[in-house]
Amino acid sequence: MSVTKPLPHDAARLHVTGQARYVDDIPTPAGTLHLAFGLSTIPAGRIATMDLTDVRQAPGVVAVLTAEDLPFANDVSPSAHDEPLLSGGTVHYVGQPVFLVIARSHLAARKAARKAAISYEETTPILTIDQALAANSRFEEGPRIYIRGDPKTAIAAAARVIEGVLELGGQEHFYLEGQAAAALPGEDGDMLVHSSTQHPTEIQHKVAEALGVPMHMVRVETRRMGGGFGGKESQGNALACACAIAARLTGKPCKMRYDRDDDMIITGKRHDFRITYRVGFDDDGMIHGIEFNQMTRGGWAQDLTLPVADRAMLHADNAYYLPHVRIESHRLRTNTQSATAYRGFGGPQGMVGIERVMDHVAHDLGMDPVALRQRNYYDAVEGGATPAPSISGKMKDNCTPYGQPVEDFVLHGLTAQLLDSADYAARRAAVDAWNAANPVLKKGLGFSPVKFGISFTLTHLNQAGALVHVYQDGSIHLNHGGTEMGQGLFQKVAQVAASRFGVGMETIRITATDTAKVPNTSATAASSGSDLNGMAVKTACDTIRERMAEFLAGYFQTDRATVQFADDTVRIGDEALPFAKAAQLCYENRISLSATGFYKTPKLAWDRIKGEGRPFFYFAYGAALTEVIVDTLTGENRILRADILHDAGASLNPALDIGQVEGGYVQGAGWLTTEELVWDDKGRLRTHAPSTYKIPAFSDQPQVFNVALWDGRNVEDTIYRSKAVGEPPFMLGISAWLALSNAVAACGADYPALDAPATAERVLTTIGKLRDGV
Repeated sequence: MSVTKPLPHDAARLHVTGQARYVDDIPTPAGTLHLAFGLSTIPAGRIATMDLTDVRQAPGVVAVLTAEDLPFANDVSPSAHDEPLLSGGTVHYVGQPVFLVIARSHLAARKAARKAAISYEETTPILTIDQALAANSRFEEGPRIYIRGDPKTAIAAAARVIEGVLELGGQEHFYLEGQAAAALPGEDGDMLVHSSTQHPTEIQHKVAEALGVPMHMVRVETRRMGGGFGGKESQGNALACACAIAARLTGKPCKMRYDRDDDMIITGKRHDFRITYRVGFDDDGMIHGIEFNQMTRGGWAQDLTLPVADRAMLHADNAYYLPHVRIESHRLRTNTQSATAYRGFGGPQGMVGIERVMDHVAHDLGMDPVALRQRNYYDAVEGGATPAPSISGKMKDNCTPYGQPVEDFVLHGLTAQLLDSADYAARRAAVDAWNAANPVLKKGLGFSPVKFGISFTLTHLNQAGALVHVYQDGSIHLNHGGTEMGQGLFQKVAQVAASRFGVGMETIRITATDTAKVPNTSATAASSGSDLNGMAVKTACDTIRERMAEFLAGYFQTDRATVQFADDTVRIGDEALPFAKAAQLCYENRISLSATGFYKTPKLAWDRIKGEGRPFFYFAYGAALTEVIVDTLTGENRILRADILHDAGASLNPALDIGQVEGGYVQGAGWLTTEELVWDDKGRLRTHAPSTYKIPAFSDQPQVFNVALWDGRNVEDTIYRSKAVGEPPFMLGISAWLALSNAVAACGADYPALDAPATAERVLTTIGKLRDGV
């Protein structure tokens, strides 16, 4: 069976040899035109005058469009219709598209876009959380609040109470392939769009709106992306719509890609947060009551801010049972890029808040931070069994703050296994001894668990379709609604198809995601790609296999139960045919060898206004232990070692899943340590290139990097009992930030309250405050 095998990525050879085609590599017809946006230079105000004469007269320019020239809807938002493709006169952030240049080359379009003469009537921008709160600038009338129990009373009655504030930065996606799209006009108004997108159906929908046509006249194709991480869920809409409008206007194929600086200036980032907390606990470290206040900058347009903020609230408990809890969330509008989806989709921000609390409580008690976390875990439930008493000896109802029962909590056993394999007790003692003996270089250990909910919180998105063809020569063609962005989704789904038919991987071919083959797809997001599309493909394959089996059983006059598909062979009683011969025989006897498959996630029921129900089908788990060293004279630091044990259920492909865990950890650690976004007081993003924005390099990964998968299977009926592995490992990087905090704590008696990202400068500043007793 092909599933469970650690097979390489299906396009690994193409990636390594440079033969893998991305949107910008697709050969284009002669006469293809190229596009670029003219961008605003102020964060807030109105356009007073705009003279585009020099733009239109620039070499190679074919046409220049403003909002007044757009034929139909001037909107590229994913939901709220508040994000115009081109400014209609009002400017909301530095980098907002104001006009569109259509030229004969990419360079000509970019050069011309910089020749505009625009004057503005500036207004005072709202750039920060404090400014937004003062101006009551929001996407909803007031804060959203989830409450369980009576946290105020519980905190007041607790033996100990602490409070604190955490400033948490955003993050640039920095996908290797930037945003790109191309549109080829067809006959009678048809439009073919190639887009580097995680959501082909949304591109289809927005392009149809922009052209004033039904969706059936727009076909979107996506073969692969060079990374997405959520940044291509909605941010590709503008390029695709611009290309389609220009192609309709000129009758020529049109293409657009952002250069890296433009990409970083125009597109949205991970939401930054300020999280305040107040927590009551006892002398044994048990949390009795807790209050969170989560404030986030959403930028100028709503985009996906509401569901991102919702998910941050939903993960404010992480792995811990909170009997009395209040979570308040403020979704603030500012004159910055419209913050958008990013791996984890708000979950990481919520988890960092509770992990800060656990770290702070442990420090206040002088208690081992791992032991404190274990004490507050949900009760152990493995394989759907009855909960066992927690370390505290008290039974918990094992429900989340929003009322979903935690029915498969494996972190007790997983944590114990990780601590044993990582030799935690001896290393904790060694780090303490090192810090006592070394005044300049300090080491730190950080531990963080993960409990991450799997499903879209917008329930109707939890569906997928597939199309499978078996040809008369036995080869199999496969399409589904998921998109490939390097994560190995296509390979996993192909392994599912090969296993259902009992054939080798060379028999299966998956082609580009295509809205003309599988309609109404959901975004490849929420870690749901394999869960949804794998099940849809399984359904389609099983439909064809059942048709073949019924026919062959009748043809050879034997019982249906004797028909088996395995080892490239179909066995029918005493007969055995190569799969290709069986397919040919079915074809010659007019048996349909094509089928669609459909899947919708069961058990979901969620009321986001009340904050009650079951938004997730199941939870994925993991834990990480990170060791760091810090130079207290400079703040420079390094990750020395990371030990990770992650729950992927019965993994469809262990090699791909371990790769996802490794990459997720490094990206999560980067968010919390080196990746700093800086805006000046004019609303200009100053970190808009690799020279000023530092993602982790290869040399930044841990010198010792131990990653293993938890030996388990999903209690829920997912595809081959696997679990999602796209987003959950990202949160394992929190352990690197906690390790830095632990190292800094060795410089003084007080809790360090290290903000994120914990850059070398911020680490050094925090050490100084700690030594000064501030």
